[in-house]
Amino acid sequence: MRDDLEQLEVYAFYMHENLSFVVTMAGNSFGQLFRLTTFGESHGAAIGGVIDGCPPGLALDLDRIQSELDRRKPGQSKITTQRKESDTVAFLSGLFEGKTLGSPIGFIIENGDAKSKDYDHLKDVYRPSHADFTYDAKYGIRDHRGGGRSSARETACRVVAGAIARQLLEQHGLKVWAYVSAVGDVLCHRPYKELDPQDVESNIVRCPEKDTAEQMLALIESIRKLGDTIGGVVTCVAQQVPSGLGDPVFDKLHADLAKAMVSINAVKAFEIGSGVQAGRMLGSEHNDRFTADGETLTNHSGGIQGGISNGQDIEMRVTFKPVATLMKDQPSINADGEEVVVEGKGRHDPCVVPRAVPIVEAMCLLTIADHYLRQQAIR
Repeated sequence: MRDDLEQLEVYAFYMHENLSFVVTMAGNSFGQLFRLTTFGESHGAAIGGVIDGCPPGLALDLDRIQSELDRRKPGQSKITTQRKESDTVAFLSGLFEGKTLGSPIGFIIENGDAKSKDYDHLKDVYRPSHADFTYDAKYGIRDHRGGGRSSARETACRVVAGAIARQLLEQHGLKVWAYVSAVGDVLCHRPYKELDPQDVESNIVRCPEKDTAEQMLALIESIRKLGDTIGGVVTCVAQQVPSGLGDPVFDKLHADLAKAMVSINAVKAFEIGSGVQAGRMLGSEHNDRFTADGETLTNHSGGIQGGISNGQDIEMRVTFKPVATLMKDQPSINADGEEVVVEGKGRHDPCVVPRAVPIVEAMCLLTIADHYLRQQAIR
């Protein structure tokens, strides 16, 4: 018993001495075998990342990777923030003669148009519904310029990694695409099977239904003129996903997809398959009956059953809140708990969902690539 207690004391001491290191390292990486670690702040010198686990010999089209970044970058249209960033990615390691080496792929994206003075008035002020207060509560220090590490600028790194995961998965026939399916109360009513993925980029809202896209655009512009913001929904579809990806308990494929999506800035809800509608259905309505060829007559499960892919399309919906920064004054408090007024100024999106489309795709691609490699490892 004494020996057991001594071992427990040693373990407790070890945990006490090392816990701070473990905690500070947490939260900056995603994935197990195909793993992305990101770094950088919104107004720092650069943002970047390291991708571990990408198989060697994969021929990469760097222009396609850049084109994915261009879909996410700021200043691309009249309904996005007017911050002007080229978002040009520079690869530092892991590539040779256009192919992956199997070693860590390091990359950076320099910040070129950071107007930090625009945030001087927020140094000691907590903006409503931002990460200002919570970040300060956790670390006791924060970079107030553009939101620092909490800024959605970090998601550019995810898009780079997702673009590499896309080219890996395409070798095996997998396809992932997303589109804006709602802005406020304006909905895209046609199911994804009746839409053409090629039409997503036909308008700046990224809704493949033309008439609906025009209504969404009009709504966003009207909200922007009021100095306000509005939320929406991005629908994402993964097709030709083989059966067998995922695990039956904690690492369910849809659980990891949920974590991936909810880790994106401003996401408030995740649904897969029938989603919240499942709570209004009978089991006899909801069950996906198999056919003789292994397909299912319906896809209420969203392509995943028991945490494991069943070979059907994986369909998910990701809901984004209205952007917290308004172009109008808002009451709040400062670091001393005093009531203040937060000035409405700066460069921000009136609606984040059009730029979120490539980010949602990236997180879906990263999740599936990781589970694909994990399945190859056990079989």
